[in-house]
Amino acid sequence: MFKEANPDPVRQEALAGLIAHLVQQGHEPKYAQLMATSIIFQTDLDLRNAQMANLLTWLQQEHNDIYSFAVGVVEKTRSDFENRVQRG
Repeated sequence: MFKEANPDPVRQEALAGLIAHLVQQGHEPKYAQLMATSIIFQTDLDLRNAQMANLLTWLQQEHNDIYSFAVGVVEKTRSDFENRVQRG
């Protein structure tokens, strides 16, 4: 399980509940914990992607003057991240 500096009690409760549900379905506890962590992590990524998409859509509709700048910031962040991953 991921260690967080300030664990979110809602996330911790969701993780514990999901682990218990997976164990009830017959998965071994150690695999259930990994599966639950993966599910919550993917859900968190999906949420963040939706937030970013909604923010960019809102900027385009309400503040078109800075929309292209915001898209550039997002693209630079992606590019910088990919470069860091490639470097290891």
